Amino acid sequence: MFVLELTYTAPVERVDALLDAHIEWLDEQYATGVFIASGRKNPRDGGVILAAGVDRAQIEKIAAADPFSAEGVCAYRITEFYATKTADGLAAFREQLPS
Repeated sequence: MFVLELTYTAPVERVDALLDAHIEWLDEQYATGVFIASGRKNPRDGGVILAAGVDRAQIEKIAAADPFSAEGVCAYRITEFYATKTADGLAAFREQLPS
């Protein structure tokens, strides 16, 4: 599983100009089953996405395709972790530690 942390690197007006394209990109990732949750940070200086079901190379490729990333208005920090414990509603995403 991955935590993708977006930090804006441009004024929020430039971010807002790309918001519709970013939302379309998000919707595509939800439709493929890769994204589990997402939203803005508070204060609004970026966002957070939870993703699963792909490897590191794929998640980096997905992040690079985000219009925010492609247009240079955000930087991504990608953290991979093993979701060994989850709420019941996320049981399908539970993982075992590698042996």
